[in-house]
Amino acid sequence: MGCPVCGGKQVGKVGVNQYYCWNCFIEYNERNEVFEVAEDGTLMAIEPEVFSDPITQATV
Repeated sequence: MGCPVCGGKQVGKVGVNQYYCWNCFIEYNERNEVFEVAEDGTLMAIEPEVFSDPITQATV
């Protein structure tokens, strides 16, 4: 399973059906819901249009 944002294969399993991408530093699940990991470790949902925009993709 590759990252739904960058397509990278450098992913690790961090929980039941949850994965972390080492390329773009996001967490996602098998339903391709994407989350940004905050400094305190909480997950903040990222809307799909944010990572589909090539201008903002570099900051995700």
